[in-house]
Amino acid sequence: MAATYITFGIYLVAMLAIGIYFYFKSAGVEDYLLGGRGIGSFVTALSAQASDMSGWLLMGLPGVVYMTGLCNIYVAIGLWIGTLLNWLLVAPRLRIYTERTKSLTLSSFFGRRFRDRSGMLRLFSAVVVLLFFSIYAASSLVAAGKLFNSLFHIDYHLAVCVGAGVILLYTIMGGYLAVCWTDLIQGALMFLALIVVPVVAYFKLPPDSVALVHQARPAAFDLLPQAASPGLALLAVVSAAVWGLGYFGQPHILVRFMSVKSVSHLPRATTIAMIWVTISLGAAVVIGLLAIPFFPGLSSGDSEKVFIYMIGDFFNPWLGGILLAAILAAIMSTIDSQLLVSSSTLTADFYKNILRKKASSKEQLHVSRVFLFMITVAALLMALNKNNNIFTLVTFAWGGFGAAFGPVVLMGLFSRRTSWQSALCGMAAGTVVMVAWYATGFSVYMYELLPGFLAGLTAILVVNRYFPETNPKVLKEFDHVREILRKR
Repeated sequence: MAATYITFGIYLVAMLAIGIYFYFKSAGVEDYLLGGRGIGSFVTALSAQASDMSGWLLMGLPGVVYMTGLCNIYVAIGLWIGTLLNWLLVAPRLRIYTERTKSLTLSSFFGRRFRDRSGMLRLFSAVVVLLFFSIYAASSLVAAGKLFNSLFHIDYHLAVCVGAGVILLYTIMGGYLAVCWTDLIQGALMFLALIVVPVVAYFKLPPDSVALVHQARPAAFDLLPQAASPGLALLAVVSAAVWGLGYFGQPHILVRFMSVKSVSHLPRATTIAMIWVTISLGAAVVIGLLAIPFFPGLSSGDSEKVFIYMIGDFFNPWLGGILLAAILAAIMSTIDSQLLVSSSTLTADFYKNILRKKASSKEQLHVSRVFLFMITVAALLMALNKNNNIFTLVTFAWGGFGAAFGPVVLMGLFSRRTSWQSALCGMAAGTVVMVAWYATGFSVYMYELLPGFLAGLTAILVVNRYFPETNPKVLKEFDHVREILRKR
């Protein structure tokens, strides 16, 4: 236990040191919120994927595979496809477009891309960011609470507070640069753990492991979920695979594309990111399956701890402490990004755009830190319920962003006709349908992301027929971005 305490202590001190270092490096609000648009390929790739996957990758996905088997592999396949398309289609256009429109946040990009004089686009998108990121951040704090509770037998509520405190400190000091560099370390740690743990577990499998799996989970190797009919089984597969659609609307991932040094750095970053995500997703699924013969009788409440149990049983305390730190790294790498994006949205799209239009860069910097503290407290309060399920919270928040922002991002980048009226209607339709679908219980049959995404996309296409973009400045800007991409 002492070795684990020491390992975790060293890791946490290192994260705080990075925050302190970049506190003195940040020269202004653009550095604090977007790293001065000077992030290299390697940091961009690993920070994007580390902030994407979170504790869900090391706890949520292995847990759900442990309980239900390979029928959940379609979630991983959908995420893999979505990751690839996001890097290939969205990243280059968003990088060019946000620099040309001088946008520091996704919300400000919407307002400036469509020249929305009413401010409704920025205001509505800011509300969406705060709503779903509060839930998303709460899921990460729940994971942190469960981790500390399992390892150190600390009271769950105290564990959540400790995790929130450390994350808040280094994020509030160092801003975006601290988040990216800590994510680089955290992504590397996650990758190491996801490779080492299943390899060691495989060589420790008992001889009759396949029989044990069939006995504990008879449907573990079934590629199709158990359902009353083939049609419902196919519906479940589609419901899992559409997770990939969510990538087009995740602000904490899209901001990585906005901050990369130049478009020429993206091909290398894409290669690095895809290698990382391919191995990581595959390993997480394998961990869930390998855990079945070792821990055959776990309840659904404990299934998300199988990665923790495997490390505790198979590794000495020092190496185990490093691997366990990878879980904390996964948690921290997502929540720091979410908190920073939320605070930057409030600062740029609410405080600067509505309350104090003449706010200086220094003033915005201070206000952003205040908002960061307030959002952390809000997420902390939501996470205090220890009965929260990590996978369920992430599912809802991921679907909310994908439905609200995904269609608007794609149409904003690829459609010349889309106007601010169309974008606003699409955002509203996607959000309302997604939430209503979930509230009425239809998510049992189909993940709420898909109907929400389709509703948003349909609303944009319909409104485009009646309110197409006619502003010559907007059209000229769109053509200019398209020409830059054509010459690449």
